[in-house]
Amino acid sequence: MRQKIRDRFRILRGREQDPGQQPGELEHDPTMQELDAQVKDYRKRTRRRMIIAAAAVVLVLVGVFLVINLQTYTSVRIIDVYEAEDAGNSSYREFGDGVLKYSRDGIVLMDRKGEEVWNQSYQMQNPMVSAFGDAAVVADKGGNSMIVVDQEGVKGEIETTLPIEKVAVSSQGIVAAVLHGDGDPQIVCYDAAGNILAELDTTVTGNGYPLDISLSENGQLLLVSYMTVQNGRTVSNIYYYNFGEAGAQAENYEVLTDTYEDVIAPTAFFMDGDTSAVVGNDRVLIYRGQDTPSLQNTIELDKQIKSAFYSPSYIGLVLKNEGEAGYELRLYNKSGSMVMSEKFTGDYSNVKICGMQVIMYGGTQCSVFTRAGVHKFEGEMDEAILEMFPVFGVNKYIVMNANGMEVVRFVK
Repeated sequence: MRQKIRDRFRILRGREQDPGQQPGELEHDPTMQELDAQVKDYRKRTRRRMIIAAAAVVLVLVGVFLVINLQTYTSVRIIDVYEAEDAGNSSYREFGDGVLKYSRDGIVLMDRKGEEVWNQSYQMQNPMVSAFGDAAVVADKGGNSMIVVDQEGVKGEIETTLPIEKVAVSSQGIVAAVLHGDGDPQIVCYDAAGNILAELDTTVTGNGYPLDISLSENGQLLLVSYMTVQNGRTVSNIYYYNFGEAGAQAENYEVLTDTYEDVIAPTAFFMDGDTSAVVGNDRVLIYRGQDTPSLQNTIELDKQIKSAFYSPSYIGLVLKNEGEAGYELRLYNKSGSMVMSEKFTGDYSNVKICGMQVIMYGGTQCSVFTRAGVHKFEGEMDEAILEMFPVFGVNKYIVMNANGMEVVRFVK
């Protein structure tokens, strides 16, 4: 072995010096150059393999996403069941991270595992719930009691002097109520503790009968859609009341009044702190403004409206098809641009927007569309659906029914 090493050194010493090589300069070994080239080539091939592998993973993930999200599911698999007492005799409404369960005897906030967060007992003959943001109000329609709640529990109780017809609530817990006795209806605004903040003068022969009311997020603006008859023609009067500085000097807090002939507008709502809308029989009116709103866009409709619904981002309409069976589902953004239109069949008594999905249900039947227009689900549940909304997970939903709370997954 030592003799081989000595022979190697003799060969190196015996080589003639390259004429271009400077004294002391290291000799270029062709073997090292080949090794460097091989290393560079190996690195290139490794990077190429990594890029190809990463692209393959992305393609697989995209493929899985498309398979999951671009097909229509027709069945559900029950994952969990959380039983609840008296579930079949209660009504439900999604609220924050949980569900409000209410009946004639009281209201309960449940988390997404059916556990009670808080409860409040009462006696109401016909309870109805309105919610906006962090607050909700349960009112006895035809009675005189209201209770304001939030995620923590009861914020306050309100007693009215006249029977309650309609209610609206702001995210701050301010409540507006249409009260109706023997005379003209009254609109009264309360804080959560029951103190009267404002009383509005209305007359059926003047501004009309209030069909719908809505409060802005901070409770400063009140939107009312009135209907009256003038000279044999139906007229809708849209009123905005401002209880802040902008309306302090105005008569009866009125900062805007718009009149529309031959229009019936039974639905009015605030989408956020700046945008509100009024849905009439043949149009949708979009208003903008926090102090004195103004009309920003009018959506003319060529079909009859079956129902209207909304979220902070979208206005939804179910329109009756003409000349063919079924309906058309449309979504508009806050600027009034149509962003989705899909046809469907079936009658659903409940339609709602949950994030980027439209959920329709009635009895045991259910249909779900995505914002992109994909018909995600068309099928039937085992029990009548009382409330339904998506939760985190692939095709997972919470369904409230007579058994209580069920967590289900859409399957083929």
